Amino acid sequence: MAKSGGLGDNLYVGGVDVSGDINSLSRIGGGPNPLDFTDITQSANAREGGLKDGSIEFVSYMNDSTGRAHETFSALPYTDVQVYYARGTTLGNQAACLISKQITYDPTRGQDAMLTFQVQALANGFGLEWGNQLTAGKRTDTAATNGASVDFTAASSFGWQAYLQVFSFTGTSCTVTLEDSANDIAFLGFTSSAFVAATAVGTQRIFGTASSTVRRYVRAVTSGTFSECTFAVALVKNESLTNF
Repeated sequence: MAKSGGLGDNLYVGGVDVSGDINSLSRIGGGPNPLDFTDITQSANAREGGLKDGSIEFVSYMNDSTGRAHETFSALPYTDVQVYYARGTTLGNQAACLISKQITYDPTRGQDAMLTFQVQALANGFGLEWGNQLTAGKRTDTAATNGASVDFTAASSFGWQAYLQVFSFTGTSCTVTLEDSANDIAFLGFTSSAFVAATAVGTQRIFGTASSTVRRYVRAVTSGTFSECTFAVALVKNESLTNF
């Protein structure tokens, strides 16, 4: 992989593309909280991994237009919010995904009159998960479509998790399914890899068992009765045993 900066990134929250209202991302973090098991015989700390955690924190501009930042963040919902950071919008690029509680929407008004808001989303139920985009940022299908595949270089048998955000929809339903292949020719949907049929804007997270196999190539396909569905999908393909 080549070195890259942060140009062309996107941020999706709860089925809303807020990318154009985001000033910066101040933290994307996660992993197990360290538990200190240092005993009196040791001269350095001994630690074991504890509960997984994660957070995504960012600065938003004030935009009170319908479907933009203020409407999205000011509600401070009690329910879970899916946050999806797209590192660029190229198929296969990295994505950081988080099932979270949004706990802040704090304004700062600078002396120069700049008004920005600090938003913090803390993990709920799962930690931060890094995966790869199975859509190039957002994808719009106007009929059932087999998307282009992403090459993960090898199969793995440690399970998987996948995230979906649907931004707009017209029709009866649209089902997004993940399919894998050993040779990038013959594709099949693997176990539990279909999201619930989408009938409106929204988000989903699905997952396989801890021993589920995912073959080398993976793509996102759509089916159903619809004339437009705009969505983004990311797949987390576990490379080692993962506990939740």
